[in-house]
Amino acid sequence: MNTFFLILIGLPALEIFFMIKIGAALGALNTVALIFLTAIIGIYYARVQGLQTLRSGLKNLYQNKSPVYEIISGASIAFAALLLIVPGFLTDIIGFILLIPITRNIFFKILFREKKGIVEKSTEGKTIDGEIVEKKDEL
Repeated sequence: MNTFFLILIGLPALEIFFMIKIGAALGALNTVALIFLTAIIGIYYARVQGLQTLRSGLKNLYQNKSPVYEIISGASIAFAALLLIVPGFLTDIIGFILLIPITRNIFFKILFREKKGIVEKSTEGKTIDGEIVEKKDEL
């Protein structure tokens, strides 16, 4: 719960800090224009990536394959689009990182890597043998 409140308070504070610093260097109007420009470019790119992911998912469905990667990728593209809509430079950077397929694959590999040894240790020596016996009702 503490992490949620830290993000809830810390993220807007960082966004305001970066907007003030960039606004001081570029000017207020240019900063606002840059925020709108990154949102427009990001949403267009999210649309393109989303359609490519949808095509890839349909291709996998036609080949009777499970489109698990495409589902996760589509969810991350939707989250990236949401981050790009939110005004701010930090959220735009995170959104663009999630939109690029190479960085998205690296993120997925880090997020979903299997911890070797945990499964092996937890299943050692815990096999239970059993037998199924049919019981007929006596009437």
